[in-house]
Amino acid sequence: MTFKELGLRVEVLQSIEAMGFAEPTPIQQSAIPHLLQLDSDFVGLAQTGTGKTAAFGLPLIHKVTDRPTETQGLVIAPTRELCLQISKDLEAFAQFDRQIKVVAVYGGTDIRRQISDIKRGATIVVATPGRLVDLINRRAINLQTVETVVLDEADEMLNMGFKEDIDEILDATPDTKNVWLFSATMPKEVAEIAKNYMSDPLEVTVGHKNQSNENIEHIYYSVKEKDRYDALKRLIDASPEIFGLVFCRTRNETATVAEKLMKDGYSAEPLHGDLSQAMRDRVMERFRERSIQLLVATDVAARGIDVDNITHVINYNLPDDIENYTHRSGRTARAGRQGKSLVLINTRESYKIKAIERQIRMNFTPALIPSAQEICGIQLNKLIAKVKDTEVKEKDIEPFLEGMMADFADLSKEEIIKKFVSAEFNRFIEYYDRAGDLNVTSGRGERGERSDRKERGDRFDRKDRFERSERGDRGSRDANRTRFFVSLGKRDGLNPGGLLRVICDSTGLKSASVGRIDVMPNFSFFEADKSDEAAILSKVNGADYEGHRVSVEITQKKDGGSDRGRGGDRERKGGFSGGGKSGGFGGDRKFSGSRDGGRSDRKGGGFSGSKSSGRREGGKDRAFGNRRFSDKSSSTIKNY
Repeated sequence: MTFKELGLRVEVLQSIEAMGFAEPTPIQQSAIPHLLQLDSDFVGLAQTGTGKTAAFGLPLIHKVTDRPTETQGLVIAPTRELCLQISKDLEAFAQFDRQIKVVAVYGGTDIRRQISDIKRGATIVVATPGRLVDLINRRAINLQTVETVVLDEADEMLNMGFKEDIDEILDATPDTKNVWLFSATMPKEVAEIAKNYMSDPLEVTVGHKNQSNENIEHIYYSVKEKDRYDALKRLIDASPEIFGLVFCRTRNETATVAEKLMKDGYSAEPLHGDLSQAMRDRVMERFRERSIQLLVATDVAARGIDVDNITHVINYNLPDDIENYTHRSGRTARAGRQGKSLVLINTRESYKIKAIERQIRMNFTPALIPSAQEICGIQLNKLIAKVKDTEVKEKDIEPFLEGMMADFADLSKEEIIKKFVSAEFNRFIEYYDRAGDLNVTSGRGERGERSDRKERGDRFDRKDRFERSERGDRGSRDANRTRFFVSLGKRDGLNPGGLLRVICDSTGLKSASVGRIDVMPNFSFFEADKSDEAAILSKVNGADYEGHRVSVEITQKKDGGSDRGRGGDRERKGGFSGGGKSGGFGGDRKFSGSRDGGRSDRKGGGFSGSKSSGRREGGKDRAFGNRRFSDKSSSTIKNY
C-alpha cells in the first residue's frame, strides 16, 4: 500500500514525498484510513519507533484545512523534547500548506512569547500538560474550537503524575471532540482514560500489547554492584562505532556517570531535568549531529528522542517501572533497522529480567562482559582499519618525505608498523594491563563474596594497612592540587559536565587534569594541578557559560574550618564544615553540608545534617536548621 492509496490530500502527499517517506508502516496503514474517513475516537498501540507520530500527524494535517486561525487540533505529550519533536514533524507534514500554523507550548521557556504565538493564530497546538494548564488558567488559550485531541505517550504522562492535568485539559475541550490515543503500552490507567473520555473507540494493535520491537537484540550482563561503571566502559570499548543512549535511574546518577565518562575521555553528555531548557536543546542538537557519541539520560528526559541510527541502548540500571524498558529499548532499531539493548544487573536483580521477558514477549540473551584481551583486539582492528582508510595527501606530505625516510632508514617495515600502532594503542594496553574478570561466577553472588572475606580475616589486616598507606599517598597528592571557587551554581544551569567543558575549552587542558567537581546551588568548586593555577585564573575568569560570566578564584583554608573534604564547603568566613556523614554548622553566609546534606543560609544559622537530612531525588525530607519541609515528588516531576 502507498500513501496515495490511503486517501491523503495533495499538499500532504507532497510533504511526504519531500521528506522521502517510501511506504506507510503497519500502524500508519491501519490508523490513517480510519482517521480520515470516520469521525470517531481511536486507540493505537505500537512499539516505539514504528511511526506513530505520522500515524496521527498526517490525518490531523489533512483535516485542519478550514478556519486555520482557530485551534482545531491539540496534541498533548509528556516532555518538552517530545513536544518539540512532534511540532517539528507536524510542520514538515504541513510544509506545502502555509495557512496551517503549529505552535509548541512547554515549560522552561517564556510563557509570554508562547501566548503571543497562540494569539497570532495556532491551527494545531502541541503542549506538555503542565504548561497547557497554566495557559488555561490564564485564559490565554481557547480550547472550545478543538475538534481533535491527541494523547501521545499517554502511559508516560500518567506515570509522571499528570492525570489531574489531563482531566482538566479534556474537560476544557468540547464534548463533541474526537480523542486519538497513541501509546507503546496499555496499562490499566490508560484504559481508564479510554473508558472515561472516549466513545466506542477503534483499537488497533501492531504486534502484541507492550511487545518490544523484533529488530532489537536484548542482552544482559551480571556484574557485582561495585563493578557496574567499569562494566559500562568495557561495553562501550567493545563497540568502537557505538552511537547510543545510557539510561540511569536518577538525575544524580545520570550526572555522575556522564561526568565520569567525560573524564575518562569518552564523548558523552548528560540529559536530565536539572539542566536548563537551553542546555537540553543544545545537548540534543549535538547528539542529533553525532557530535556526541553517548547520551546519558533519565527515562523522563529521554522520552521523545527521535534520532536515527542509534545502535545501542545501555541500561546502566533497570527502570523501577518495567514498562519503561519498552520505551528505553525502543530508542534503537527505528524504521526497520537493527539495534541492541544491553542491561547491567547485579546478583540480586535476575528476577527482573524474567518479568521484563514476560512483558515484552521476547527473551534476553545472557552474555559475558568482554575480557581485556578481547577489547584490545577490537580496538587494534579499529586502529588498523582507520590507518588503511586514511587518505594520503601526496602534495602536502611530499616536502617532508625525504626527511622522514631518512629518520626511518635504520628501521625495518615491521618495526615501523609496530611503533606507529603502539603510539596510538599503548594507552589501551596499559589501561587493561591489570584488568580482571568483571563477570559474576555462576552461583557466587555478593553474599558469597562476603562469606569469602569472613573466612579469610587476615585480608582485612592487609587491607587496613594498605588503606592507611593510601590515605598518606592521597594527602601527598592533595598537596599538589589547588581547589578553585566558581561564582556559578545549579541555579545558573551549571552542571559538572558544563563546568568541565568551560575549563577545558578556555585553557586547552585535558579533562583528566581536572579533579573533583562540586556544583552547589549558588556556586561551585573544582580541583586542578597547582601547575595549572595561572592558566585557569587567567583564561577561565571572564569565560561565558550560557550567558553568565564565570568568575574563578583560589579557595583559602581558614581557622575554624576546612576549604574542602567530603563533609562540604564553606563560603566566606566562619562556620564548621563537617566530614563524611556528620554535616556541620553554617557560618555568616552560606554553608553546603554533607555530600547530599542540607544548607544553612542564615547568619550563624542552623545545623546541616547527615546524608539522611539532605534532599534526595524522589522527594525525601530536607532539613534547614531545626525545621523540616517535604518535597513532593509530583511537583518535581512536572518540571520536565
